[in-house]
Amino acid sequence: MDTTLTVILGIVAMLLPLFVGRYVWKGFDGWFGKNDEIYMDSLGYFLKKIGLTILVAFILLWIGIGLVFNGNGA
Repeated sequence: MDTTLTVILGIVAMLLPLFVGRYVWKGFDGWFGKNDEIYMDSLGYFLKKIGLTILVAFILLWIGIGLVFNGNGA
């Protein structure tokens, strides 16, 4: 694969998890908040929210970087 294309796809593969993670973080309240302010202010809810966001972002990063550099070994 061309070096320029690898660099561009690598940058996209690193930025995509940031945007998707931001979407998951903002959408989490609507998906799992149950419209309960007391539940949404609890530590357990926050840990679930940050855990899901990190999990989704890490999986996307892993898949993206794996696809970009698959077969580019020396």
